[in-house]
Amino acid sequence: MELRQLRYFVAVADELNFGRAAARLRIAGPSLSQQIKALERDLGVRLFDRDRRSVALTAAGEALLPRTRALLDQADELRRSAAGTPAPLRLGYVNWRPTDLAERVSGVAQVHVDAWVLPSHAQAGRVADGSIDLAICWVSAADLAAHDLDARLVGADLLYAVAPGADPAPVRAADTVVLADADAATWSSWNRYAEELALATGARLVHIDDGGITGPAFFDQVRRLGGPVVNSPKGQTTTLPPDLVRRPVVRPTPCWTWALVSRRADDRAAVRAVVEALTRDVGPLDPATWLPADDPFSPGRSGEASAG
Repeated sequence: MELRQLRYFVAVADELNFGRAAARLRIAGPSLSQQIKALERDLGVRLFDRDRRSVALTAAGEALLPRTRALLDQADELRRSAAGTPAPLRLGYVNWRPTDLAERVSGVAQVHVDAWVLPSHAQAGRVADGSIDLAICWVSAADLAAHDLDARLVGADLLYAVAPGADPAPVRAADTVVLADADAATWSSWNRYAEELALATGARLVHIDDGGITGPAFFDQVRRLGGPVVNSPKGQTTTLPPDLVRRPVVRPTPCWTWALVSRRADDRAAVRAVVEALTRDVGPLDPATWLPADDPFSPGRSGEASAG
């Protein structure tokens, strides 16, 4: 067993896709598959269930993953200690981060931005289990309490609708469609948000199973439904096709918050300094926007998220 094989195991576990993991590791797909099989032989257990369409962790893989992450962290820390360099803070994110993040933390602490882009619930879980130190993601107050995490507001997106045609007029939330995808492993946080948005505003909730929350599949859903569909935060920067138009959502305007999440018990000066540097100039949210009731930054929960 070699450390690089353990790193390969973690990469495949994060991606649940051998092709993406191989690209991230910059090795050939067949070589990665061979190394995982060699690791499974050495350990005497199967780590993944895999077929032509999917990859999933086995029970043994699930049990070994946190211990493997901890072992790799210890190995990295040993190298840094030997070299006399302090360990950088590890920050994960979903798809958004401040464009001036490096400038804000310069001189405060060394921060390594993790390249493993994962869903919000996965990033919050990695902070909780110590795999990373900080994450920019969407969380609920219940998530924070369950995992003993702190959160400070670092940014927000005002969601809008995408509709066929050329009319850019505002549309009421009640007259929109909100999509929820069957792939809960990827879309857990968005689905929770979408379901509550539909319930609170009267928007129509439509369940899909093609990943059409974002990208070209989302545009196909808009065309199929023939009306305004609320755009998720992951689609905020996607170029709009010429046959579709962006329409503001009003009465109310849904707001998606980005939290900077850290462990409540982590009182390291570097962590607190980075949190302060990234959040101190973030203004308050417009009280007219809509937030889920359990959003830690909703007016009724002001101050709760960063307590402790």
